[in-house]
Amino acid sequence: MTDITSPNLDRLRQIMRQLRDPETGCPWDIKQDFKSIAPYTLEEAYEVVDAINQGQPEKICDELGDLLLQVVFHAQMADEQNLFDFDDVARAVSDKMERRHPHIFADVSVSGADDVKRNWEDIKAEERRLASPDDRAESLLDDIPVSLPAMNVAVKYQKRAARVGFDWPDMAGVIDKLREEITECEDALHQTPVNKEHVKEEIGDLLFAAANLARKAGVDPETALLDCNRKFILRFKYIEEHFNHSHEDMKAASLAELDELWNEAKAAEKA
Repeated sequence: MTDITSPNLDRLRQIMRQLRDPETGCPWDIKQDFKSIAPYTLEEAYEVVDAINQGQPEKICDELGDLLLQVVFHAQMADEQNLFDFDDVARAVSDKMERRHPHIFADVSVSGADDVKRNWEDIKAEERRLASPDDRAESLLDDIPVSLPAMNVAVKYQKRAARVGFDWPDMAGVIDKLREEITECEDALHQTPVNKEHVKEEIGDLLFAAANLARKAGVDPETALLDCNRKFILRFKYIEEHFNHSHEDMKAASLAELDELWNEAKAAEKA
């Protein structure tokens, strides 16, 4: 096994070994397994992204540490089962990074970032082919993890399909498709009686089209929605503060009053 010569990383790995010790370890840590820890891993990844979006270096450092702990935790559990250990994880990702950057670690020439991305996807496709257990035709979409946020999965499906030409040639086609999906949503909602499953299907189509529009515009839809959520929080809190200061009942206010305060919050943001 390759030694990772970092005192603090060694310390963290030793802490995890102690926490998992079946005789003297922490009861909570001992009882965990891959599945029980998985939700925490996902949560920590989101908290890293949130810290990055807030632009707080100290918080980013702290959250990256929590995410690293998750890697160490999984590696320790795997080591106990003789599956792999932390060094295997580090070696695998190092091999992958060298393999997928032949313009840095081999003699491949590239003309820019777009070439790098194309090479990366081509190498990944070859890796998938070699990893296939038999000669069956593997789908381009097979290795996309469905546990990702649905918007991210949609974009990944669309990107893979675009690699073989299954894509709108320009933005206009995507916008037309978005309008078409809005119309179909309206039609579904106006049915009597309303078929909830049909409505859900049409809203799903609308969201998929919105993800496609974001992809075409070069925008990550998940990040865009997160930013929109933060904007909503700030504006809604502005409305709440108004009623807290006036000692009025927010529930008694009309929608027009609430909308006026919302617009005030928007104007305050611009100012």
